[in-house]
Amino acid sequence: MAATTDELRDRVFALRYEVYCKELGWEEAAAFPDQRETDTFDDDAVHCLLFHRRSGRDAGTVRLVRSRPEDPEPRLPLIEHYDRSLFRAEHNPLTMPKGCFGEISRLALHEQFRRRPGEQSTPEGHGTELFQWTQDDRRRFPHMALGLYLAAATIGLSEGMEGVYAMMEPRLARHLHFGGIYFEQVGEAIEFRGARAPFYISREMLFEHLTPPLRALLDAIAEDLDVAL
Repeated sequence: MAATTDELRDRVFALRYEVYCKELGWEEAAAFPDQRETDTFDDDAVHCLLFHRRSGRDAGTVRLVRSRPEDPEPRLPLIEHYDRSLFRAEHNPLTMPKGCFGEISRLALHEQFRRRPGEQSTPEGHGTELFQWTQDDRRRFPHMALGLYLAAATIGLSEGMEGVYAMMEPRLARHLHFGGIYFEQVGEAIEFRGARAPFYISREMLFEHLTPPLRALLDAIAEDLDVAL
């Protein structure tokens, strides 16, 4: 669901605190005495919240940070925290038309939903064998992280964006590629809580490679978010 109310956004920030501060220790818990993990990009973002009905728990969250055409340069986490000299020429966010893209970030799954080998150490829970499924795993396809990425992309499409960026581990990009989501690496990998690199996917790239099951999921997510693609 889109976190469009103060109450839903409060749940998003509480879940991020649980994952980034308490479970992973990637952010200093003392910096958030209200137990809500936030940053300066949240006001320019659309937030999604994944609710697991069976357990009654908030299972995951992701946000899409918008770039604004009136800003001198894109105000995105990727621009602020990544060495811009490492961007490749094609799809460099500093040279893209202003306001036509955003960034998927702050993806997090609750610990309860990161239980397979290797999943506990990553907020998105992709582990080392995300798409090496058992038959039972296939019945539960798609993986939650993949669904959250699609939810953020759906919001971007509905707002007329031409593409979105994401800072992710190259192996996660390979896993998403296996599932039919083709992110293109647009900069060199750096060491930041593991190897991470900037990736980009355009509207055309998404629809060109999307498999029929994922296209059906994309349509279902759009209907759930009450947006038009």
